[in-house]
Amino acid sequence: MRVTCGIDWAEDHHDVAVVDADARVVARLRISDDAAGVQELLRLLAEHGDSPEEPVPVAIETSRGLLVACLRASERQIFAINPMAVARYRDRHVVSRKKSDHQDAVVLANILRTDAQLHRSLPADSDLVRAIAVLARAQQDAVWDRTRAHNRLRSHLREYFPAIIEAFADKREHLLSREARALLWVAPTPAHAVLLTRAELKAILKRAGRQRRLDAEAERLFEVFRRDWLRQPELVETAMGHQTSALLRQLEAACRACDDLAHEAEKLFQQHPDAQIITSFPGLGSLTGARILAEIGDDRARFGQASDLKAYAGSAPVTRESGKHRHVSRRRVKNNRLAATGRHWAFSALTASPGAHAHYERRRQNGDHYHAALRHLFNRLLGQLHHCLTQRQEFNEVIAFTAVNYSLGTAA
Repeated sequence: MRVTCGIDWAEDHHDVAVVDADARVVARLRISDDAAGVQELLRLLAEHGDSPEEPVPVAIETSRGLLVACLRASERQIFAINPMAVARYRDRHVVSRKKSDHQDAVVLANILRTDAQLHRSLPADSDLVRAIAVLARAQQDAVWDRTRAHNRLRSHLREYFPAIIEAFADKREHLLSREARALLWVAPTPAHAVLLTRAELKAILKRAGRQRRLDAEAERLFEVFRRDWLRQPELVETAMGHQTSALLRQLEAACRACDDLAHEAEKLFQQHPDAQIITSFPGLGSLTGARILAEIGDDRARFGQASDLKAYAGSAPVTRESGKHRHVSRRRVKNNRLAATGRHWAFSALTASPGAHAHYERRRQNGDHYHAALRHLFNRLLGQLHHCLTQRQEFNEVIAFTAVNYSLGTAA
C-alpha cells in the first residue's frame, strides 16, 4: 500500500489522516458529516493517489452510517476496527495515555499500514442482503423490546392483580397472548375483572380471535377472577390500573412492530437467491432464515472455511493453553445476534430432523449439558450450511446425518 487512510468517526464531524508507507502523516483534515465533507474527503484521497483502479483503503471505527455507505459506493476496501483494538494500538506509540481525535485517525491509518492482513474488510454484500439485515435486526430488537415490556407489565401486575397472571399461566404466550391483552384493556384492575359476566368474557375472547371452546374458556376465567385474592386499597388499585393501561400501550406497540417488521423481512428474504437453500434446513423458516442471512451475508469470500463462520457465530469452542494448563470453553466474543438465532435454530431442528435429534442425544450422553449440546448442534448445522451455500445445493437429511459422517466428523 502506498498510502492508507484513517477516519476517527464522530456524530457531527470526522478527523481524517493519511499516512504513507514510511509512517509519515502526509495529510490531515477535519470534515463535516454531510455531502460537502464527503467531497472534501474524496478530493484529499485523490490528491494522494486514489483512483478507481487502485483506491486508497480506509480504516474507521464503525461499519454503519452514511459516511460508510458513501465510501462503500466507491468500491474501496473499508476496515471497521473495534475501538478496543484501536486503544491497544494507541499504546504502542504513546505511553503517556494521551488521546485526541487526530491521533486516533493516525492510529487507524497505521493499523492498515502494518497489519491490514490481520483485519477483515467489510464484506461485499449485495444491497438486497443489506436491506434484509436492516429489517431482520430491527425485528430482533423489537422482539427484545417486547420481552422487556412484557416483563415490566407482569412485574407490575404481581403487585396488585395476581388473578390475571394465574389465568394465563398455562398459556404458551402468557400475557403476550391476544386474549390476555384484550382482557386487560377491558379490566385493568381486579375490581373490573370481578364484574365481568360470562357473556362479556366470551365476547372479549371472540374479539381477540379465539374461535374454539369459547364457553369453556369464559367459564374458566369467570371462576378464576371470583376466587379469593389479596387486594390493594381501592384508591391504590385504581392508580395501578392506570399504570397498567400505560404499560399495555407500550406492549401493544412492541407487538405491532414485531409483526410488521417480520412480514417485511420475510417478504424481502424470499427474493434472495439463497432463501431456498437456507429454508431447506430443518428448523429454519423465513424469519429465522432472514436473520441468519442478515448476519452471514452473501459475500461467499467472507468466510473461506466453515471454521471461520463457526468462530464468528461463537459456536466453535476456544482453547486457552499455557504450559501444562489447557482449557476448552465456549466463545464469549462473537456475533451475539447470530448466536441468539442459532439457539432457536438448533432447538427447532430437534423436532424437525431425526438426525439433529440423534446428534443432540449423542452429545448429552457424552456429558454435555443442555446449552452445550444445543451449541454443538448449531455448530454442526452451521458447517453444513456453509457447505450447501458454497456448493449451491439444498440440505439433505441422509447425507448430513449418516453414521459415516458421525464417525468422520465431516460438515457435509
